[in-house]
Amino acid sequence: MPLREYASKWIVERAGLAPRTVELYQSLLRLHLAPRLGDLDLVAITPGLVRSWRNDLLDRGVGRPTVAKCYRLLRAVLNTAVDDELVRRNPCRIKGAGSEPAAERPVATAEQVLALAAAMPERWSTFVLLGASTSLRWGELLALTRSDVDLEEGTVQVRRSASEIDGQVVMGPPKSEAGKRTVAVPASVLPALRVHLDSFAEAGPRGRVFVGAKGATMRRGNFQPIWAKALKKAGLPRGFHFHDLRHTGNTWAAGSGANLRELMDRMGHSSMRAAVIYLHANRGASKAIAAGIDRQLAEAAEKQGAKAAEDDDSSGT
Repeated sequence: MPLREYASKWIVERAGLAPRTVELYQSLLRLHLAPRLGDLDLVAITPGLVRSWRNDLLDRGVGRPTVAKCYRLLRAVLNTAVDDELVRRNPCRIKGAGSEPAAERPVATAEQVLALAAAMPERWSTFVLLGASTSLRWGELLALTRSDVDLEEGTVQVRRSASEIDGQVVMGPPKSEAGKRTVAVPASVLPALRVHLDSFAEAGPRGRVFVGAKGATMRRGNFQPIWAKALKKAGLPRGFHFHDLRHTGNTWAAGSGANLRELMDRMGHSSMRAAVIYLHANRGASKAIAAGIDRQLAEAAEKQGAKAAEDDDSSGT
């Protein structure tokens, strides 16, 4: 079976893929896998051919993150081909080829987030506050309805995500099954959320929480000028992206003392990898732990000193 045919079928049959992920895989297959490998039978794809194909992508100037995504897709497709007994062994064996060099993302302070929210138009101020304080993704925020918000419990429930596919906004499941979650909202954000619901959200249980003035779902392209203007007004760098609010919230959560499982649940991740990175990167949490241990040691030493003094008094008597 040719790779193009098998990979196309693999994408369609892959359970639980978000619409944007399907679109990404189809694009990677069309632009980068199929031109060189698409017409080859699965059994004709060798480790040497995979190395040559990857080097060719890099030589043509395809970005390393994109090449890594292509390699991961090819490896996943051929892993399934091994399970289907169409090939004996996966030829994707290049160590580290599927890893993307992650750029260091900025983390905003609480003061900067408040300043950014204040700089936004009132309709989108709470969008920023909620994005940072709950770590919800762009699409998850846009998919929220009134029935997903519980002001009494102080939570929002993530059940859907909005994606832009071929110029259309599509509602689908979150990025993964773990993305379906209930997230606690900080108490200080709830008043702003209550005001927003009263002033800007659509009516009824299914009414969307965040919509444009004319009732349309906000597009990234339309949002960008608003965002850029607010960044300048709040004094944040132009390179600060909306997704960095999620990164900021995840960093705050790690610094709050959340354990690995709690952090994974809040982020909506089924893998420990990202949560572990946030925990390891959070030096402030490490210092807080050290300070807590220090207090316990100091209290113990103080008790020991007091007991020793009592014993000396008793001996003298």
